[in-house]
Amino acid sequence: MNKRVGKSFWVKLVFIPVAMFGFAFALVPLYNILCDITGFNGRTTNSSYQNVSTYEIDESRTVMVDFAAAVAPGFPVNFKPKQSQMEVVPGKVYTMVYLAENRSDEAIVGQAVPSVAPSQAATHFKKLECFCFTRQEFKAREPVEMPVRFVVEPALDQNVQNVTLSYNFFRIQPDA
Repeated sequence: MNKRVGKSFWVKLVFIPVAMFGFAFALVPLYNILCDITGFNGRTTNSSYQNVSTYEIDESRTVMVDFAAAVAPGFPVNFKPKQSQMEVVPGKVYTMVYLAENRSDEAIVGQAVPSVAPSQAATHFKKLECFCFTRQEFKAREPVEMPVRFVVEPALDQNVQNVTLSYNFFRIQPDA
């Protein structure tokens, strides 16, 4: 075997898997950034990029917002929206409440992951305050109300007349 070819082979043999691992490791953060910027996959941002007072209220139209809730398998919390729909005027701020109750006899911690559909509405649905921004501790058998304060931007496409805000709650390990 040629000494030069042998060295090149070993360099490639080590470099290619390391590069593949690095690329795979970087995909998740890159995908999250893409989703945050574009609203792809119903992803919403966890903060308001614009001061709400700068929105022009569009009284000429309304958008129906549907609310949905789900919990991951094995997460012992009843979780649902207080109301299933709300008619909103783009540019106005609204508050909606979700209800949760830990069905177990021990305290647990969870995190809600929001999603907005259709995907083109995700970048125009701004959560100003939300229980999804932080981890939630649920005491044993204690019901809680969890508000979400939001605005639908007037820049939302006129053809979008119905938006769905859904949350999926997952159990997470409490900070030690």
